[in-house]
Amino acid sequence: MAQHKIEDIRNVSIVGHRAVGKTSLVESMMFKAGANDRLGKVADKTSLSDFDPEEHERQFSIESSILHLNWKNKMVNLIDTPGYPDFIGQCIGALRASETAVIVLSAPSGIELNTRRTHQEATNEGLAKILVINHMDAENIAFDTLISNIQETFGNNCVPLNLPIGTGENFEGVVSTLAVPETVPAGTLMDPASVHQQLVDSIIESDEEMMERYLEGEEPSLEEVTAVLGNAVSDGTLIPILFTSAEKQIGIDELLDVISEASPSPIGLPRTVTPGDSEDGSETVTLSPTEDSSLIAQVFKTRIDPFVAKMSFLRIFSGTVTENSSVTIARTGKPVRVGQLVHVQGGDNQSTIAQAGPGDIIAVVKVEELMIGDILTGGDASPCSFPLNFPKPMVGLAAQPKNRGDEQKISGTLTKITEEDPTFCVTRDGQTKELVITGMSELHLTVIQSRMRKRDKLEIETRIPKTPYRETIAGEGEASYRHKKQSGGRGQFAEVHLRLRSIPRELDDVDSFFTKDVFTSMRAHSHDSDWNFGFVDSIVGGSIPNNFIPAVEKGVRERMEQGVLAGNQVQDVCVEVFFGKYHPVDSSEQAFKTAARMAFRDAFQNARPVILEPICDAEIVVPAEYLGDITSDLNTRRGRVNGMEPMSGDMQLIRAQVPLSETSTYARALSSITAGQGSYSLEFSHYDAVPPNIQQQIIDQAKKDSDEEE
Repeated sequence: MAQHKIEDIRNVSIVGHRAVGKTSLVESMMFKAGANDRLGKVADKTSLSDFDPEEHERQFSIESSILHLNWKNKMVNLIDTPGYPDFIGQCIGALRASETAVIVLSAPSGIELNTRRTHQEATNEGLAKILVINHMDAENIAFDTLISNIQETFGNNCVPLNLPIGTGENFEGVVSTLAVPETVPAGTLMDPASVHQQLVDSIIESDEEMMERYLEGEEPSLEEVTAVLGNAVSDGTLIPILFTSAEKQIGIDELLDVISEASPSPIGLPRTVTPGDSEDGSETVTLSPTEDSSLIAQVFKTRIDPFVAKMSFLRIFSGTVTENSSVTIARTGKPVRVGQLVHVQGGDNQSTIAQAGPGDIIAVVKVEELMIGDILTGGDASPCSFPLNFPKPMVGLAAQPKNRGDEQKISGTLTKITEEDPTFCVTRDGQTKELVITGMSELHLTVIQSRMRKRDKLEIETRIPKTPYRETIAGEGEASYRHKKQSGGRGQFAEVHLRLRSIPRELDDVDSFFTKDVFTSMRAHSHDSDWNFGFVDSIVGGSIPNNFIPAVEKGVRERMEQGVLAGNQVQDVCVEVFFGKYHPVDSSEQAFKTAARMAFRDAFQNARPVILEPICDAEIVVPAEYLGDITSDLNTRRGRVNGMEPMSGDMQLIRAQVPLSETSTYARALSSITAGQGSYSLEFSHYDAVPPNIQQQIIDQAKKDSDEEE
């Protein structure tokens, strides 16, 4: 049997913007509940939640941490998450493991970038939400404006469940708006009775019978309203607002009461998955959170500890898992054995358990096959899909090891980090030959480099990666080249005549391009869809023997890969070999490859060569007040705005297309323009010709780089 009844489990993610006191709030909750015998503090490096040396040094959370406490016979699993949007991947994983999102705001600062972001992510996940206004002991709090902004941004279903008594150094407690006291304490910032009616309206909206009686004029009792409070929070008709000071430990008991009494258990918020046989992914199945159901669990976080090795954190949605049992990874269909099941309290505090059931959050150790997002099933479970949708990282740096001999080490280290962080990726650009690391921001990549240096003893050097330009032609060109070399013994001889023309980038029917009307002497043709490269054999009379035709194509391909103008791969070109000469003794494959490379170079130069640059589709979300500044900045980056649409919370979505080469510093610029409130995503769209002046700059820079290498 599981350690706790499923109806007594509460899984809660603590989310919000940076510096709102999330970790301090968690530490205060742990202390109040007796789960920690002292009040941990971030500044003193004594918190249970921030345990990583990098977090101690930087004084902010970098990864999510899992803690648990007991409050009024409820098992509360808390997941403390980073507040910097740069580490949003940790938050997304945590929300998947939860039924409730406690969204923390700082009273003086109000709604900030990651407040909106985490609220939206929690909504996407279908979670219950609780708003906590922390730092009520701070100065300069515009209380009425704060409440108004919250309701305007997140909806009128955001209603205070209690009210603060005083602010700043005078903040001394909270008073309920549900059970309004007969005597309201002096200094209460609003009249609880005036909020009570709005609160009751939001609560009873979740109960049809009570709503009908209410509309008929029957006033519900406090007991009736309290009984359906949890339903209102689960259904989203109410997002309660609570007020706290983590430093003074004011409002913490009330917060724990609401979590234990009003937030949903795993039974109250069942999850749906897509069955493996759903062809279009539209069919869903609701999981049954019971112990006797088939096992469905998901990896939502990975941590690779230098002492404990790889730890995979699981949220169990249905069924049970026992130590030393065999489970199946849905992604691969292969069974794996899980050894010990571990309950984790922050960082180093771990305890083993024999069994875990629905609603439990546990870790398994040294199961190397597991990846974030993996679904684990029992042998009798049908395959299913429950994808975790992480944002695509956009800020890239070319990386190489600082010290010789670390070439092999860098591969293993970066692979390890990609397993821990789904918003970090590593690619090797086939054209530029660079190893490119990509993250959410400069800060994200800086933290990763610091962790590599301290944990893995690996230092790397980084620079802005080269843009993967391409080359093509805008017209037709023709050229020939005779390769003749005599240096004693057998010589080398080959002559190749080539004709080049462009191929449209998108052909509905490739074969319709290769016709006798266009290539009158065509004997054979081939097409490479990756490069959009066509090769046509139009040799007549045996001017080039058949056995040398493949060598001609190889020579052309070699030159296309090297580029002609600035060392960039060539695409969208059709090459026709129509004449040549050979020598019965001195001709060879190598000679024809050399002649073909040179003939292609000359023909390419005669066909109005063009450099292409990658164009990206950009989606940019910014506060409406910065719309003009953002569009002006896009214009300076040669961007083209394709559309705009309003979003909730006075935000605007801008859809645009912008050259990739102009985005290397965009994250920094967007943050500067919007005071850190903007976000964006990029996705490759297509290649397009660069303006002539920029093309010449690219050619000149390529020549300069080539001269320096020589």
